[in-house]
Amino acid sequence: MLKKNYTKTGRRCRVTFKYPNEEQAKTAVLAGDFNQWSTDATPMKKLKDGSFSVTITLPAGQSYGYRYVLDNTTWVNDPAADRYVANEFGEQNSVVEL
Repeated sequence: MLKKNYTKTGRRCRVTFKYPNEEQAKTAVLAGDFNQWSTDATPMKKLKDGSFSVTITLPAGQSYGYRYVLDNTTWVNDPAADRYVANEFGEQNSVVEL
């Protein structure tokens, strides 16, 4: 799930990324263009229902590629992404459009 809340000026957007975690992973990290694809810069919080969530603020008017990293090893896409684009590893990245 992607939840977007724009500021009054519309220049920035608070985006909540939520991953359902059907794999029952113990940890999840949000990696993407906005954090140089870091696998530790944006850890996600595990919720009571087992899903993961994190909210970050990004400049509006741009698209950002991202993926979730489960248990430090498995890269997965967001089933609720705005769209998907091919990456250099022969897979696809999720994209959020702001």
